[in-house]
Amino acid sequence: MFDMGTRTAEERRHEIVRIARATGSVAVTALAAGLGVAKETVRRDLRALEDHGLVRRTHGGAYPVESAGFETTLAFRATSHVPEKRRVAAAAADLLGDAETVFVDEGFTPQLIAEALPRDRPLTVVTASLPVAGALAEAGDTSVLLLGGRVRPGTLATVDHWTTKMLAGFVIDLAYIGANGISREHGLTTPDPAVSEVKTQAIRAARRTVFAGTHTKFGAVTFCRFAEVGALEAIVTSTLLPTAEAHRYSLLGPQVIRV
Repeated sequence: MFDMGTRTAEERRHEIVRIARATGSVAVTALAAGLGVAKETVRRDLRALEDHGLVRRTHGGAYPVESAGFETTLAFRATSHVPEKRRVAAAAADLLGDAETVFVDEGFTPQLIAEALPRDRPLTVVTASLPVAGALAEAGDTSVLLLGGRVRPGTLATVDHWTTKMLAGFVIDLAYIGANGISREHGLTTPDPAVSEVKTQAIRAARRTVFAGTHTKFGAVTFCRFAEVGALEAIVTSTLLPTAEAHRYSLLGPQVIRV
């Protein structure tokens, strides 16, 4: 029980966001029981919170939207939507083609892409992610180049001018990019300006760019825009993104692959 007593709607909604961020999602039924209010009151709260960009509603509940003030950790991402992320990562790795140099972004889905890359051919992987570098460090024909910089504790990836300056010296065949949100209106976004700079530079350095992410990324918008949808060669996601919505993204330029 949350013991909300007779708090105002604003205080109740603040508590809903806190719970969503602490647990990863909330259910209408549990919130109604815990807050001592009607389910319709909770649904109204969730609609208001969604209008303010703090949560995304699902059937029977909601999950928190990442923002300038809230970002999930790599450890949390490794526990959510994992089967979907593995399918998406495998399909993204299949787009490697004849690329010999690859940038792999920070994040759990890019880490899964790195693990799915072929091990039987020479490949140079450039990354700011310590987990990606660790996953590939002993792969036979793979040469790993870890970008230097300040390590962000939540994602274990490097940022700041050291990282971007190093990236600026490369021409990369293919960049696998992640994002906290992707929308047709605002493009690809991430909460942290330092992370945004690294992603921007990676896309600038790459001949081809592929975005890979779960269906929950679509329509979400966070603080810093680092690319337009039209800058992507391909978008890889799951069939949980509706066909009609996938088609709308494809009209902006990229091939949209749903698995």
